[in-house]
Amino acid sequence: MKSSAKEIKKIIREGYARAVTQNIACCSAGSCCGNTSKAKDISKTVGYSDSEINAVPEGANLGFGCGNPVALASLKEGDVVLDLGSGAGFDAFLSAQRVGKAGRVIGVDMTPGMVAKAKENARKGEYSNVEFRLGEIEKLPVEDNSIDVIISNCVINLSPDKKGVFKEAHRVLKSGGRLMVSDLVLAKDLPKEIKDSIEAYVGCLAGAIKKDEYLKLITMSGFKDVLVISESSYPVDAMFDNLEAAQDAVVSIKISAIKK
Repeated sequence: MKSSAKEIKKIIREGYARAVTQNIACCSAGSCCGNTSKAKDISKTVGYSDSEINAVPEGANLGFGCGNPVALASLKEGDVVLDLGSGAGFDAFLSAQRVGKAGRVIGVDMTPGMVAKAKENARKGEYSNVEFRLGEIEKLPVEDNSIDVIISNCVINLSPDKKGVFKEAHRVLKSGGRLMVSDLVLAKDLPKEIKDSIEAYVGCLAGAIKKDEYLKLITMSGFKDVLVISESSYPVDAMFDNLEAAQDAVVSIKISAIKK
């Protein structure tokens, strides 16, 4: 039976709460999760450099990403950046280093434990230009027309209301503001046993939709110049064991778009 949006969010929130309280890494609170070393390996696989991985406080990188949106975003001094699904703060802290003291980074996450962990990491790293807010990416606790750049890393595909996410992103961006997303989409349908799997939902797979549909939702939300910067087959075995059936179905995609 298909889960409701409320049930899906509960599954995701509980899964990521376990991930942060147990200090485990990767896109699931399930069998593949390991330690900080595993998180570093995953991050290198999806595009982070050693210097970026080592530049953030210990515990900020949980290995949840499927790309490096900070590298895509061409951030500059003074930018106001919003990180959708900020987790323990990895991408937010990397962004903060690029925008400098004149800039600001806001991270939004729906898991209280993640927000608490991110705030703790900000204190440890003495990041004065970063703040973390508890909230849902379908209903952002952010003012209209206040953000220069939105980044997100393997989070929007988890949402049961992706159109709502992109409409909210469009609302909070300034005119000329940029959306820079790394996410997972589908090249073909997932096997039913994976699509129905609770573990796969937490691991970013079951919520993924076809690439064309994903791009259409961005355009329908008012964005212009929607561009696929790159795409590649995603190493599903980095997240789960025994998912060969899904290997060719999952694609890591990097997308940019502009609010005119």
